Amino acid sequence: MNITAEQERAIIIGILKNLNVADDDATIVADVTVDADLKGFSSHGIGRFPQYLKGLKAGTIDPEAEVNIENETVSMALINGNHKFGHVVTYTAMELAIEKAKETGIGVVGVHDSNHFGVAGYYSDMAIMEDMIGIVIANTEPAVAPIGGKEPIIGTNPIAIGIPSNKHYVSVDMATSASARGKLLEAKRKGEMIPENVALDVDGNPTIDPEAALKGSILPFGAHKGYALSFMIEILAGPLVRAAFGKQVTGTANPEKMCTKGDLVMALDPSKFSDIDTFKEEVDEFINEVKGSGNVFIPGDMEVRNIKDRKENGIAIDNVLMDQIIAISKEVSFDLESILVN
Repeated sequence: MNITAEQERAIIIGILKNLNVADDDATIVADVTVDADLKGFSSHGIGRFPQYLKGLKAGTIDPEAEVNIENETVSMALINGNHKFGHVVTYTAMELAIEKAKETGIGVVGVHDSNHFGVAGYYSDMAIMEDMIGIVIANTEPAVAPIGGKEPIIGTNPIAIGIPSNKHYVSVDMATSASARGKLLEAKRKGEMIPENVALDVDGNPTIDPEAALKGSILPFGAHKGYALSFMIEILAGPLVRAAFGKQVTGTANPEKMCTKGDLVMALDPSKFSDIDTFKEEVDEFINEVKGSGNVFIPGDMEVRNIKDRKENGIAIDNVLMDQIIAISKEVSFDLESILVN
């Protein structure tokens, strides 16, 4: 079935409030989750919501925790999320990065002891809305084997970059693996196969079975290039921010384990380099040049198309996921039917 973005938001907020999650925090979790589904990142949308609730039940997500600043300078900070919702922690981190960038031109905030934060592009979008460049990277539980190996050691390690423009949405949000782990989890839930050249089984053989892939390893995108990028992110979102790295990273896929991954978020103020209007005009000039070369897309175009489609036609929820949401709603005494009939 299909639901509207407003229904999805109401479901998530309602369930979380029935679990005594603060209104502001529930709203952030809902906004990030709906953003993912609208943009077409269904692997990080409401399909991931049951994972967060398992984390609440297991105590690996502490909704009452406070986010602490441990180290700070005028342009940088290190924060401890104390295992609060990752969405709330990363939102707080980007708010701080933007605040610092307004003063110094750059804000860089490292995060440790957080949780899975949903779709990375939501937070780079926060910078765009302040006429800033946003960059977000993170490491994850091991899923990718190094080139030449077959044991997962490196995470899917996403990167998102958003750039302000007068006329376009300019954003890239991607895993550095050939597929996000969430897409494999989604394929497994739906009983679907995954594309070829995405993953290996435990013996290092190519597989299109998502369950075998989850037990094995995901390939890096672009062979050695994706491997090199994910390798570097592992360090920047690991040791640099006092988070775990490699096989020590837990909790991004298995909610019953404490999350030990790290994040690094950055905001850059173009107005500290040159006039902001001139910068955005030149970004648009470059985009026009690219689009003038043929029937081409720029990073962000697909998300814009998906948002339009899902606002008009709704967000698809498969039967297995809907059954999970129904069961969760009954467990927490949330009136799901009243949302779905409106």
